[in-house]
Amino acid sequence: MPQCPVCNAAVSLETTPTAPFCSDRCRLVDLGRWLEEGYSVPHAPSDDEEDDGDGETVDLSKLLPD
Repeated sequence: MPQCPVCNAAVSLETTPTAPFCSDRCRLVDLGRWLEEGYSVPHAPSDDEEDDGDGETVDLSKLLPD
């Protein structure tokens, strides 16, 4: 049986309306973690985002047309 990603309680996917969470509380805890940037989606930097090694940060917004 699957487990709630927040509290690890067993979750029945067929009968639990908040699946994959065991309750509304766990669903909201998970949402709060996303909103507070506790989670993130990993991504590989593109060629434009890579550091050129000089220690300076490149502001990509200056490269975009107004």
